[in-house]
Amino acid sequence: MTDKIWTRTEIESPCVNICVIHPDARLCTGCLRSIDEITQWSRLTPEARRAIMDALPARAPQIAQRRGGRAARLKRPRPSS
Repeated sequence: MTDKIWTRTEIESPCVNICVIHPDARLCTGCLRSIDEITQWSRLTPEARRAIMDALPARAPQIAQRRGGRAARLKRPRPSS
């Protein structure tokens, strides 16, 4: 006997559980979707989801790279007192 596994036919969400909205680009830094796209995802047609998925790679440059954060600050020479 073989077990049948139920699978969904809809396009999966690109969410990677890093849900932080970039303040300038207004995109999630994890999945690169806008807030509207995220909230409407479950109600979108497969065609609309595919269009968003196809657009995501081109959005990556809109998210500015951090300049090193705390690790970079710790490496900077301290000013003399």
